Amino acid sequence: MSNFQQSGTHSSENQQYASLIEQLDLMIRARYPLLYVISVEEEPVEEVLLQVAARSAPQRQVLFWDIVRGWSDNGADKGSVMAALLRIAKADSQTAAMFVLRDLHPFVKNPTTEKNAPIVRELRNLARELKRSRKTIITTSHTLELPDELLQEVTVVDFPLPSVSEIDYLITQLVVPDKLNIAGLAREQLIKACQGLSRTRISRVLAKALAAKQQVNESDIDGVLEEKKQAIRQTGILEFFTPQESLKRVGGLDQLKQWVLMRQDAFTEEARRYGIPNPKGMLLVGIQGTGKSLSAKTIAHEWRLPLLRLDSGRLFGGIVGESESRVRQMIQLTEAMAPCVLWIDEIDKAFGNITSGVDGDSGTSRRVFGSLITWMQEKTSPVFIVATANNVQILPAELLRKGRFDEIFFLNLPTETERQEIFKVHLQRLRPNRLREFNLASLAKQTANFSGAEIEQVIIDAMHQAFSTRIEGQRRDFNTEDILQAVAQTVPLAAIARNQIEALKQWAAEAGARPASNDIQLVEELKHYSTQQGIGPLEVD
Repeated sequence: MSNFQQSGTHSSENQQYASLIEQLDLMIRARYPLLYVISVEEEPVEEVLLQVAARSAPQRQVLFWDIVRGWSDNGADKGSVMAALLRIAKADSQTAAMFVLRDLHPFVKNPTTEKNAPIVRELRNLARELKRSRKTIITTSHTLELPDELLQEVTVVDFPLPSVSEIDYLITQLVVPDKLNIAGLAREQLIKACQGLSRTRISRVLAKALAAKQQVNESDIDGVLEEKKQAIRQTGILEFFTPQESLKRVGGLDQLKQWVLMRQDAFTEEARRYGIPNPKGMLLVGIQGTGKSLSAKTIAHEWRLPLLRLDSGRLFGGIVGESESRVRQMIQLTEAMAPCVLWIDEIDKAFGNITSGVDGDSGTSRRVFGSLITWMQEKTSPVFIVATANNVQILPAELLRKGRFDEIFFLNLPTETERQEIFKVHLQRLRPNRLREFNLASLAKQTANFSGAEIEQVIIDAMHQAFSTRIEGQRRDFNTEDILQAVAQTVPLAAIARNQIEALKQWAAEAGARPASNDIQLVEELKHYSTQQGIGPLEVD
């Protein structure tokens, strides 16, 4: 007997697809002429379309076409998009039919070419005619690529990745009961690990487990997570992290830590029943090396949520429509993995100065930014966004409006007390048995204006210095004096970025940003800037 069972998706409109089937059926009955379904998988899409067709009486006819094999009923019109469109045009207008065209996007994405222009023109002709008929054209593709000429004619439908309930259903249907040796909390963890994977990848990773040891059990969770990392890496947009850094790895930033700890149960069902909405996110602002990236990782770890890192520069593609498609893909994948933390790293590099009036990319940056902030404002899925910025002054004001983020934190250079904590964190990790031998107070005093990253680097420099020195043929270990020597040889960024730091402090006061640290001096400085600008008193917990 096979270890896999037949899923039987055709047999009924299961609950996972019910909403989508209803949505597509309504559009077709309303005579939407051109539908564009985006999915990384064809089979589930076509199964749903067949279920949509079966809802009407009499049942709608469904015909599939692709450039290699032609029409599914007779194999005609291979290699010719225009011939396929001609058949649709000639079909009886009163016969209810769905014409499914697979992978049409390469033939329409550049309508200025001699080859593609007639195809785009004929699609526009059909769009007008199909509004008065019972025929519908449905194109399916893994990506969204549409020329401007078709934007008003086409309705885009995103085919969702499997939900938690569907993943549970898939596991039950794909693996025979006596081979499925996982239950309770372990099964929940397996299902969560599968979130964000396509049905094909879930099936593949389960098949691999069965082939290796003839069963699926708790040990396969790591394999699923590795498959997820690979799948997300292949998008070229997101990176998947399994965060290991806890708040104990962060020196200082007590206000930020308190905020995070207070909300560590905010994504639970108990919080929903209490009436607390899902937290939206936070913006972390500060110069390089002050702990913004580390904070993003620790938040995901403390809340026990998966962490997705978005390099916002990767959202932009060179092909018309590619950038918008990447934003949709990012949103779909992120929401499929929810609850999760989405870390948007250095958001200022991607969206700085886009409102300056300089339009060097035909408005792509503004459209991508508009799609992103609209989703941030309206999303209902439990996705917590942690955005980091070094040069926040160049960000558009729309991003900083209330409703985008729950809180904006300003990460200043660490105080002397915080520097002592940072030295302790690093030395505790590197030399736990020798921690008492280091003069932490002296190290903190001698590193005024050093960032957390620079403190870590001087420790590394000291280790290199000691490692290269031998005493009686033996390598010696590093000590306080080695670190102080490395400090003396280091020029901190703050020494050459004083104007940037002052500008950030002034911005923080004007924007009402919250200090991430219990830094009395910083609070006084921000109050001073507030008073100068007539902003009013700054409230700090």
